[in-house]
Amino acid sequence: SRPILDMSYSRHFLDFQGSSIPSSMKKLVVTKLSQNFREAVTLQQDSPVPLPGDGDLLVRNRFVGINASDINYSAGRYDASVKPPFDIGFEGVGEVVALGLSASADFTVGQAVAYVKAGSFAEYTVVPARQAVPLPSVKPEFLTLMVSGATAYLSLKELGDLSEGQKVLVTAAAGGTGQFAVQLAKKAKCHVIGTCSSDEKGGFLKSIGCDRTINYKTENVESVLRKDYPEGVDVVYESVGGKMFDLALNALAIKGRLIVIGFIAGYQNPTGLQPIKAELLPVKLLKKSASVRGFFLNHYLSDYKMALQHLLKMYEKGDLVCEVDFGDMSPEGKFTGLESVFRAVDYMYMGKNIGKIVVELPHSVSSKL
Repeated sequence: SRPILDMSYSRHFLDFQGSSIPSSMKKLVVTKLSQNFREAVTLQQDSPVPLPGDGDLLVRNRFVGINASDINYSAGRYDASVKPPFDIGFEGVGEVVALGLSASADFTVGQAVAYVKAGSFAEYTVVPARQAVPLPSVKPEFLTLMVSGATAYLSLKELGDLSEGQKVLVTAAAGGTGQFAVQLAKKAKCHVIGTCSSDEKGGFLKSIGCDRTINYKTENVESVLRKDYPEGVDVVYESVGGKMFDLALNALAIKGRLIVIGFIAGYQNPTGLQPIKAELLPVKLLKKSASVRGFFLNHYLSDYKMALQHLLKMYEKGDLVCEVDFGDMSPEGKFTGLESVFRAVDYMYMGKNIGKIVVELPHSVSSKL
């Protein structure tokens, strides 16, 4: 271990009364581009712990979030210019264990923070202070809001045009982001329909206000929508792609809006896409004055802090359920330690999770924090 002393201003460091920070750590690194996460990613045992610069925080990660798009990142689909090796993981919650001198104007060592930044699948991550969100405590529930909650909130607010009495269909509704789309649409006094893959998930969805659940393993989604909603649905929050996209498109009402926030059905394919019957798309949209809009959180970062503050307030007032799935029901038990990120990604793609999948990183360092 190396103590970081607050006298070393040349390195712009402030510390926590000589709290020890190890010189090496574990982290996950993409070493080969592949949509197969286990092939693409390597657990490195002795990477150097990074040093924060003047405006940075060094965060010891306690909880990291699993996202469906982790395998898009490991496949190199977001930025073709980035070549392996590179760090992976989009979001984390933890404590500040060291920080730069400028960063100390707004943060202190020992403070709980959350962040969205590539490289969270590591024991320690350097986070620019301006990107960190101060938290009242280190809780996994806060992590659910960082990507999943913010995606649901901003996409529905910017693209959904929700109003009372409208019908909203949420696909993969019991997942990390679907749970928020259901609740936020209910808050807007809409009638909410959620698709899911089990009766257990259906029970969860009813508990957070879903008016009609459709278990697509036992019910025909297309038939249910045609029979129960002959006039169509006003808004679809769509994250599955493939056949579900086609169903959702056909189910739109006059002036309906289909918001695409993902297409998880295609992420594990080498090509990345499952074909959709889009040849008739212009006809279908024109006949209904309908629209299809895409939403990618990175394009809405100017509104991100506002969205997050709103969601944090809702959670703290008890107005929002932030369901966390630690994998307790998975065959090998709870997702603990970076080694279990691989299992957690598999668990997500088997469609087992209810809520947001979170991996806990237990304290491996004895310190005063």
